[in-house]
Amino acid sequence: MQARSVTGGIHFHHRSDQPPGSPRPQQLPGGISRFVNRTVELNRLDAFLSSTADEDGDRRETSLCVIAGTAGAGKTSLALRWAHRVQDRFPDGQLHINLRGYDPGEPVTPLEALHRFLPALGVPTPAVPVETEAAAALYRSLLADRRMLIVLDNAGGARQVRPLLPGNPHCLVLVTSRGRLSGLAVHDGAHHLTLGTLPEPEAVALLRAVTAGYRPVDDPEKLVELARLCARLPLALRIAAERAASHPHMRLDELIADLRDESALWEALSTGGEEEADAVRSVFAWSYRALPPDAARLFRLLGLHPGPEFGTGAVAALAALSIRRTRQLLDVLVTAHMLEQTAPDRYEFHDLLRAYATDQAQAEESRDDRTAALRRVLDWYLHAADAAQSWISPAEDHVPLDPPEPTITPPAFADYDQAVDFSEREHLNFPPAVQAAERAGLDRHAWQLSAVLENSRAPSAPATGWLATAQIGLRAARRLGERAAAARLLESLGFGHVKLNQLIEAVDCHRAALAIRRELGDREGEATSLNALGLIHLRRRELADAEAHFGQAMAVFDALGAVHWATVTLSNLAGAHLQAGQLAEAAEQINRALATHRESGDKGCIGDALCILSAIHLDLGEPLEALRSAQEAVELALDLRSHAAEGYWLLALGDAQQALGRFADALTSYHRSASLHRRLGDRSREARAWHGAGETYRRLDRNVDAADLLRSAAATQRELDDAWQEALALAALADALRAAEPQQAVRHWTEALRLLTGYDDPRAVRTREAVTGCLAEAVAADTRE
Repeated sequence: MQARSVTGGIHFHHRSDQPPGSPRPQQLPGGISRFVNRTVELNRLDAFLSSTADEDGDRRETSLCVIAGTAGAGKTSLALRWAHRVQDRFPDGQLHINLRGYDPGEPVTPLEALHRFLPALGVPTPAVPVETEAAAALYRSLLADRRMLIVLDNAGGARQVRPLLPGNPHCLVLVTSRGRLSGLAVHDGAHHLTLGTLPEPEAVALLRAVTAGYRPVDDPEKLVELARLCARLPLALRIAAERAASHPHMRLDELIADLRDESALWEALSTGGEEEADAVRSVFAWSYRALPPDAARLFRLLGLHPGPEFGTGAVAALAALSIRRTRQLLDVLVTAHMLEQTAPDRYEFHDLLRAYATDQAQAEESRDDRTAALRRVLDWYLHAADAAQSWISPAEDHVPLDPPEPTITPPAFADYDQAVDFSEREHLNFPPAVQAAERAGLDRHAWQLSAVLENSRAPSAPATGWLATAQIGLRAARRLGERAAAARLLESLGFGHVKLNQLIEAVDCHRAALAIRRELGDREGEATSLNALGLIHLRRRELADAEAHFGQAMAVFDALGAVHWATVTLSNLAGAHLQAGQLAEAAEQINRALATHRESGDKGCIGDALCILSAIHLDLGEPLEALRSAQEAVELALDLRSHAAEGYWLLALGDAQQALGRFADALTSYHRSASLHRRLGDRSREARAWHGAGETYRRLDRNVDAADLLRSAAATQRELDDAWQEALALAALADALRAAEPQQAVRHWTEALRLLTGYDDPRAVRTREAVTGCLAEAVAADTRE
């Protein structure tokens, strides 16, 4: 490929990466039972499908249909009913996702959706691109020759949908949304179907279908009246019919009178103009009051759960019930259509029912009871995350926690993968949990959750969303006067800022933490802060300051007998000597550190040490040894399921592959590294990956492509005020332009020399001498001409 101007991630996907055979995903959920009528709409969908095909059945137009309608109108039921009807027309399978566009929490992003679709299409998880543009491009490529049905449920807007559209008309995309998503019609040729309330005969037929076999035949006029009270909305009709079916000996007159009473109550409280919404609320109240008391209590308490979905363990803690009793009551709520089960042990509300449950909790539970329920579920998340930390971040100190009350049973994890599975499954609930603690004035929970969740986050979670959560915890710790906790959260914020290249803010946080720890006489904490500051100096290539901070930290760790952290700091010190070009010192230190880390079995620390060792081997002219160390590091990153580690260690792998002349492999490593770092928000390491790719193109004599990437790398490092990395990129750029644009090359070498002036370590001296030689040669050649 000709790169020219690169505006996004470039990925190389080899056929050997794909498993044999083409997977045929079957992701359609089961259709709703006793689906009734919607005959007109089903016929219109059939006509739409026919209109987009030619006489041979081939697709000739964009196959995209948006089913729009008010909440509770049955959009999802219709979409699934029709999708099951026509699935045989799409022999390569179906994809389905709930985009949660109208949930109270965050909607599913296009990237998250693609990360669910691509593995189902046969892409190994480690090969899934981590930026939206690249993932969408791969998705379109995989669907280019397939006939598939894709159902995108509950879309909040066109931007959420567009990256999930295939590039060929052989696939059919069915979107449901409360809005019309007019942009999809204008720009993507979408067909629209607006779903209103059911016609009266169909509404009555739905009531009959749900109650058939459970009740005597009801008077048709009474069924019409019941349908009208439900505003002929399928969601309300199903809930009402389920209640009627569960009371076969109660006359329909009595049920209707109860519902009229609820309707009158809502009308008295309503401002008017929302007839359908009022009818739905009336049916909710009517069905809610028919629940057994324990189930009704659980329903309203679920309105207090801070996140978008929940498992049995969290629900049991919320309600102070046993797991067994909780499962029974959850089943009652699912049967009554008051709750949806989305997967084994995972539940969620229809968003209208969540709002109603929250209202009922506010109305029927005292403030103290609401606070107690929230406290219990926060305790469950706190202790569950603490258990996960033991696997995900075993070297980090645990926050001292009070034991949970007897009704709370946090999960236990048998291994690392179980802990990461938990963290990935619950990650959408973590930020809302911290926010809920702050809103409720539970400051101790707020800071403890922030601290524990930082150490138990999924290894591939980006840092961008973490800063706000840590800031909540810091505010809470300060309100409580918990200075040690404040220092801990400042440290967490400092590391978060580093990951986003916000080094000034990171220094401020770590210095503030250091000051607190010195005041408290916390020697280990002081050493930890010194090590953190050393890492920032190392990132800035302030090598003398980095070495001084690492030395001070090591002295304290050694005095305290903190072997693990002393060894971590020794690795960092080796990294400083490596950057300075002091290879003998670096090699001795990293081999000592690696031996200790191997004894403890800490995969993350082993990988970091191997990355440094790989670079040392490369500098010593031992590329095969460098390759072996880097390959082992990347394998460890995959075991850890850590995108941050994988992205960083891929840089070392790419360097070794390039040194050995394995240029295609090197490009694959660099491009994946760039994409991972872009997702994680680390622009500096992303630029380093583009630098590596540019150097590889230069060695392939593809100097135009090399120059494009090296310009991008140099521009990014300039924005980040990283003079060293900018100088290296400019020197490489000058080399790529040497033949075609010698005057530009001279200009870039000259600027690189200026940037290198402030560095005096052995590596900097050698680099400056090399650039000076190139510049002198170029000037001499220009003079001869």
